Amino acid sequence: MEKSTVMKLNNRVEMPSLGLGTWPMKRVLYKVVPLAFLAGYRAFDTSSAYGNEHYLGRVLKFFPRKSVFMTSKLSNSAQRTGDVRRALIQSLTALKTDYLDLYLMHWPNPDTYLGSWRQMEALYKEGLVKAIGVCNFHEHHFEKLFEIASVVPVINQVELHPLLTQKPLVDYCSKKGIAMEAYSPLARMDPRLINHPVLVKLGVKYKKTVPQVVLRWIVQSGYCTCPKSSSFKRIRQNMDIFDFELTDDDMRKIAGINENYRVRHNPDTADFSKL
Repeated sequence: MEKSTVMKLNNRVEMPSLGLGTWPMKRVLYKVVPLAFLAGYRAFDTSSAYGNEHYLGRVLKFFPRKSVFMTSKLSNSAQRTGDVRRALIQSLTALKTDYLDLYLMHWPNPDTYLGSWRQMEALYKEGLVKAIGVCNFHEHHFEKLFEIASVVPVINQVELHPLLTQKPLVDYCSKKGIAMEAYSPLARMDPRLINHPVLVKLGVKYKKTVPQVVLRWIVQSGYCTCPKSSSFKRIRQNMDIFDFELTDDDMRKIAGINENYRVRHNPDTADFSKL
């Protein structure tokens, strides 16, 4: 059985379509990561803001470096210092690696994101990161970024799930060659999602759980995602989505659930001093 699919980013770097989110896990990563690796996970997503990079680094060092895809993020606090290089070096040290596969800007802090991106471009050109991207960008953030950027972000990691399909943003990024990655893909198990009759019915049809149906919809839509879990049962279930395929009609039904309903922050209204 195929364990995962791979997405080719706009700079030809290949990224697994399904990875493991690690917030807010810390010491439990010592147990979770080896189990996830056995289940087929090869991509692991963290951030300096999570306070767990050193835990993840201690366990990932036991696997061949080229066998894992490491993503970390530039936090808002690090953006405010104005020294992106220092922030990246700290992440590399904690993760016990000399490069990242993907380095993301965690939030488009209005006061700092353009200058931060210029510094990220320099680090990318040095080879300290294989790819650079962003999180939580709306179209207007990209429009300002493109005025100064020499490198197009490879990915935009945003809250995305059937209750928040973000179709206008998805279409915009597709035209720009920017891949989408869904965080909170299960809307933090919000009852409005998990108990939605369309998804429950499809779970019965495919003999899958509602989370499996949702994750299948995400990867079949061409997005990457990084659901988090510390339960080995759930970790295995989340990976067990590559043995079935949703019909085009079922894909449309799931997309039709959209309510523009967020469970996380809207980047246009977020208080960046608290993120």
